[in-house]
Amino acid sequence: MNIANLLTALRLVLVPVFLLVLFAGDGHEFANRIAAFTIFAVAVITDRLDGQLARKYGMVTEFGMLADPIADKLLIGSALIALSMLGDLPWWVTVVILVREIGITVLRFAVLRRGVIPASRGGKLKTMVQAVGIGLFVLPLHAWPPVWHTTAWVVMGLAIVLTVFTGLDYLVSAVRDIRRAPREPNPTQ
Repeated sequence: MNIANLLTALRLVLVPVFLLVLFAGDGHEFANRIAAFTIFAVAVITDRLDGQLARKYGMVTEFGMLADPIADKLLIGSALIALSMLGDLPWWVTVVILVREIGITVLRFAVLRRGVIPASRGGKLKTMVQAVGIGLFVLPLHAWPPVWHTTAWVVMGLAIVLTVFTGLDYLVSAVRDIRRAPREPNPTQ
């Protein structure tokens, strides 16, 4: 264990805590939404820190390589599903983002033996914009001026565009890499 792995583990623990706080009461109480936003923000910050620390100080481990993306997907996925269940975010938004995330994860496993599909700058930007958009929707927007709701939708709209664009970019890159890779000899010939 190292600090990067501890931050990843903390994020995994924060996911159910975030959900419990978000759904406390009727799911729309002002104080609970602020507390849920705070927990979500801390979890997002740990995502940023663990990767930076692991790369900078040579703390990259198998646990981190496996647990970090799982923690990311759990945090983003559970927040989207929870917000849709509470009626704060339309289900189509959740479906679009989750289909892309699951599709890219499956694609990465499919091409794993030919190499790793690294995270692109666009993918990292997409993750950051998704986190900001989700964070805004976690806030008690019903109690704030309408400009906050509009801002949340503008950021979420950008997140959806980046989600689709980067998903297509990954798909094109993977297909191109598969076509370029040398074919393994067929032992039956």
